[in-house]
Amino acid sequence: MADTSLRDDFARWLSPVLPKHMRPGVPVVPVVRLTGAIGMGTPLKPALTLASAAPLLEKAFAIKRAKEVAIIVNSPGGAPVQSHLIHRRIRSLAQQHGRKVTVFVEDVAASGGYMIACAGDEIIADPSSIVGSIGVVSAGFGFTGLIDKLGVERRVHTSGQSKVILDPFQPEKAEDVERLKTIQKDVHEDFIALVKERRSGALDGVDGLLFSGAFWTGRQGLDLGIVDRLGELRTVMRERYGDDVVLKLIGASRGLMLRRMTPRDGGLGAGLADEVLTSLEARALWSRFGL
Repeated sequence: MADTSLRDDFARWLSPVLPKHMRPGVPVVPVVRLTGAIGMGTPLKPALTLASAAPLLEKAFAIKRAKEVAIIVNSPGGAPVQSHLIHRRIRSLAQQHGRKVTVFVEDVAASGGYMIACAGDEIIADPSSIVGSIGVVSAGFGFTGLIDKLGVERRVHTSGQSKVILDPFQPEKAEDVERLKTIQKDVHEDFIALVKERRSGALDGVDGLLFSGAFWTGRQGLDLGIVDRLGELRTVMRERYGDDVVLKLIGASRGLMLRRMTPRDGGLGAGLADEVLTSLEARALWSRFGL
């Protein structure tokens, strides 16, 4: 007891020269930004994945003096597995450390982005934010007509009749599409179950509408119960903890940033096509929501 009192006295004595977030009695809220298309990355533009998000989340939840953890989400969605993994890691850390999680939506939290947002105990959006899109989509291109025009012969040799399912260079088959839709249905049902569990008692809309894949503004989302209130980070946290609250942005370490920027095997030139295609795919996701 005496040792604790001595440490407290020492901390108060040092208080004037300490950074504000280290001063005794000053409320601190760690802030983690989760932005970008989920699972769609290139050497020049790393993806939002569990691997990229986990170090930031763990660092934020480990701050002992934290009043709660704030997470800013700005994502049009992407890979469902990575979305779910990030969601689960947030919930696991929240339970482990006994911390409340408040999610703030910026431009968009749609599809997988909304799945991540559902990890929050409270979801706060701007009136013009885009939220929802609780559905599953698979998109691609068909090049069979182009190949015919160019006079290119496609040669594929497989072991297993379903190995080239939905090959963009071959005509689409009804049975392949049906198989894909079965998979999508399973993923969609899991997504719906997650939202219903996390938003239990808050949802105020017909299932056929809420889970149709439609999306809404933050203001409309508030009426439907997929958002808890309208607002933004600084104002909300000052309301809760006073004007002295410190919003501590948790950033990636320099070493991690350098590793993310390191080109894959073969250098940047070898991955140029992948860079372009992935960027186009991510751009298409954002453009769905007018962004």
